[in-house]
Amino acid sequence: MSTLRDQVESEAAAANDALSTLSDASVAEALAIAARLVVERSSDVLAANEADCAAAAARLDEGTLDRLRLDAARVDALARQVAVLAELEPLEREVGAWTLENGLRVSERRIPIGTVGANFEARPNVALDVAGQLLKSLNTAVLRTGGAALRTVTVLVDDVLRPALESAGLPPGAVGLVRSADREGARVLVSLPRLIPLVILRGSGETTAALARLAAEQGVRTLAHAEGGGVLYVHGSAAPEKTLALMDASLDRLGVCNRLNLLLVDRAAEGQLPALLAALAARGLEVRGDIDGGLPLDNRLGHEWANDPERVATVTVALVDGLDEAVRIANRETSGLAAGIVADDEAAATSFLDAYRGTAAYWHAATRYTDGFELTGAPETGINVDWAPGPRGPVTYRDLWLRQYRVVGDATQHR
Repeated sequence: MSTLRDQVESEAAAANDALSTLSDASVAEALAIAARLVVERSSDVLAANEADCAAAAARLDEGTLDRLRLDAARVDALARQVAVLAELEPLEREVGAWTLENGLRVSERRIPIGTVGANFEARPNVALDVAGQLLKSLNTAVLRTGGAALRTVTVLVDDVLRPALESAGLPPGAVGLVRSADREGARVLVSLPRLIPLVILRGSGETTAALARLAAEQGVRTLAHAEGGGVLYVHGSAAPEKTLALMDASLDRLGVCNRLNLLLVDRAAEGQLPALLAALAARGLEVRGDIDGGLPLDNRLGHEWANDPERVATVTVALVDGLDEAVRIANRETSGLAAGIVADDEAAATSFLDAYRGTAAYWHAATRYTDGFELTGAPETGINVDWAPGPRGPVTYRDLWLRQYRVVGDATQHR
C-alpha cells in the first residue's frame, strides 16, 4: 500500500525526470497556454474554490478566508500575471567571461537548481505564482498547499498547468503536487534532499519555523517567507494629508503581510494622532499601544496582526523620540519586510532610507508595494526576509538559480 512519503517521492521523481526537457521557448509556450486555460476553465476553478471556502468557513478567520477566496476578478488577474510572465525575457544565463593568463577561458553562468518544493498557506493563487516562476527559471516544482485550498490547487495543477505543459510538448510531471491535506505532507516535502534540495516556505509562525528546522536537520535548504508586517514612520515634518493617504493605502487589505502593521509617530507629529486614530476607528480597526485612545499592547511591538487569526483587524501605534528610535525599532523589533517614512524633510527621509536594513524602504509610498509583480513585473514565489546573502525581498524567476563556473582549456594548463 502506497504511503504519503511514497506519493511525494513519486511526484518529485517525475519532476526530476522532466528537468532536462525544459527550454526557455517551450516554457514560455506552456505559460501562455496556461494563461488561456485559467480563463477557459475558470468555472471549474471557481467551483472548487467555492467548495474549499464553504468547508473552511467555520474554522478560518475572515482574513484567512479572504486569502483563500477567489472570484472572477481574481481569476482574471491570475491569468494576466501568467500571460505577462510568459512574455518576459528569459533569464540571462551567462553573467560574464574572461581568459586567464594561462589561456583558460572562464565563464560565470546561472544554472537551474533542479526540483524545488514549495509549501504555502491556503492561497490558491500562489500555486500559479510559484510554479510559473520555477518553470520560467527552468526548474521543476513540487507544490504543497494548506488543506483548505487543496481542491482549488488540484484543479489549477491538473486542469491548467499540466495540460499546458503537455500541449507545449513538456512532461506534465514537471509540476508535482502533494495530494493530501495532512500536515505530514509538508514534513515529507522538506525531508528529501536528494530529490528536492530546496523548499520555498511561505507562511508565518511556529509551524513554518518548525519546518525550516526540520529541513535543516534533513540537509534541505529553505527560502522562508516566515514573517511580515509593514512599518510607517510619521516624521515631524510629515504633511497630515500625506500621512492619512499613506495609511489608507496601506490598509486596503488586512490579511496580507505587507499591510500597515506598526505605525510609529514622532513626538513632533503627535498632533496628528487624533486624526489618525479617528481614521483607524472609521475602518473598524483596533489600536494597540501605549497612547491615549489605544488598548494595552499585550504582544511584542512588532507582532504581526495579519497572521493573528483572532485579531487581524488590529494596528499597533507607538510614539517615538525621533528618527533614530524609529529606525532602531524598524530594524530590531520587526521582521524586516518593509518600512516607510512620511516626511517633507528630504534629509530626514534620506537618513531613514539609508539606515533601514529591511528588504524594502519607502518614502511617501505604501508598503503594500512590497510585492514581486508590483515592483519587478514578475509574480513572486514569496518574500525572503533572511539576514544573509542571497535573494532577498520579493523572489522571482530572476533569483532562482545556482552559480556555476565553466572552464575550457586546451589540456596544456597546469597549476
